[in-house]
Amino acid sequence: MSHSFKIAPSILAADFTRLGEEVHRIEQAGADLIHFDVMDGHFVPNLSFGLPVLEAVRKITDLPLDVHLMIDNPERYLEEFVHAGANSISVHAEVCQQLPRIADRLHQLGVRAAVAINPETEPERVIEAASHLDMILVMSVHPGFGGQGFIEESTGKLRRVRQALQQRGLDLDVEVDGGIKVGNIRMVAEAGANVFVSGSGIFGQPDYNEIIRRMRAELTAVNAADKTV
Repeated sequence: MSHSFKIAPSILAADFTRLGEEVHRIEQAGADLIHFDVMDGHFVPNLSFGLPVLEAVRKITDLPLDVHLMIDNPERYLEEFVHAGANSISVHAEVCQQLPRIADRLHQLGVRAAVAINPETEPERVIEAASHLDMILVMSVHPGFGGQGFIEESTGKLRRVRQALQQRGLDLDVEVDGGIKVGNIRMVAEAGANVFVSGSGIFGQPDYNEIIRRMRAELTAVNAADKTV
């Protein structure tokens, strides 16, 4: 199946001393959305940014803002993140019992609903709720720190998620986050992902235009191969 591929630079890896310039650079380089990793120091052993950074970026770009809540009790903050400018919000299956209810609430608030799963989490419960969702986010590193290496077993999980969705006749976005670089983006696309979060894989490069162009070339090759099958 041929999917619409989207590249989502993770702002956590940007240079925060010149954040506005960084946002404009990835926008001009052809990013499809901007990914925000929000960490609370509880669900993951690290802290990141919150609402003020999201609000600031919302003022300077029209790109969709993809917010990944790596926090406990995300239900308490949904309205605030929507108000700050989120277009899509991912909550974690590990801390949310009522996935359909949270997804329905996000839709009521006017944003896309997604659920994330950690590397050790099986996807079945999320797949059961998939008819309520717009996207499933598969973590391909242990969440909480940037710059980690891609966990190879993630490709098998991506394949299982995509196949299970197809069996149910659902064409959700499948997002992958962690260790995504130009050297492995084609492999994870072939496994079923179509939204690619990349932090240091983009922001760690000198030329954002060039690195995103190379990523797109890899993804174009996947779609071309699909059409010849």
